[in-house]
Amino acid sequence: MPLSAYLVVSVALFVIGLAMVAARRNLIYVLMGLELILNAANLNFVAFNRENPGDLDGQIAAIFVIILAAAEAAIALAIVLNLNSRIQSIRPDDADTMKD
Repeated sequence: MPLSAYLVVSVALFVIGLAMVAARRNLIYVLMGLELILNAANLNFVAFNRENPGDLDGQIAAIFVIILAAAEAAIALAIVLNLNSRIQSIRPDDADTMKD
């Protein structure tokens, strides 16, 4: 498969993730959008690493991003659960009531 095919899929994932983050309907969708953006970056790392097979830099970077995404998901879900228990909503616009 040529590199351009991987890049097209990566751009599609990035645009879908960006649209989900920009829509901001609820925090779960925002988290899913961030995960799609990180997966698009991982696909780029691995696709460009495929062009230079002797190197493992792209695969190591992808593994690092996967670990970072797992930590981000765990912390963000804890924040969402805390927000849900405090204000009974997971909409990002309702979180401004915590300023008081």
